[in-house]
Amino acid sequence: MTSDQLAQAKDKDLAASVVAMRRAARAAREAAVRTDTAIVIQRDQKPVRITAEELRRAGVK
Repeated sequence: MTSDQLAQAKDKDLAASVVAMRRAARAAREAAVRTDTAIVIQRDQKPVRITAEELRRAGVK
C-alpha cells in the first residue's frame, strides 16, 4: 500500500499508522543526531546510510 492508500483506509488504526511511522522516523533521526550515529533508510529499493552530520545539515535537531 502507498502512503496515500494507508491514509485513506477505512480502518482507523491502519490510517493512523502513517502518522505513527512518521513520528518514529523523526525520533530515529533525532536520536541519531544526539548520539552522533548514522541511520539507514531505503531509497529506490536500496539501503542508504545517512550520517549524523548530514542530518544536522538537513536541519534535524
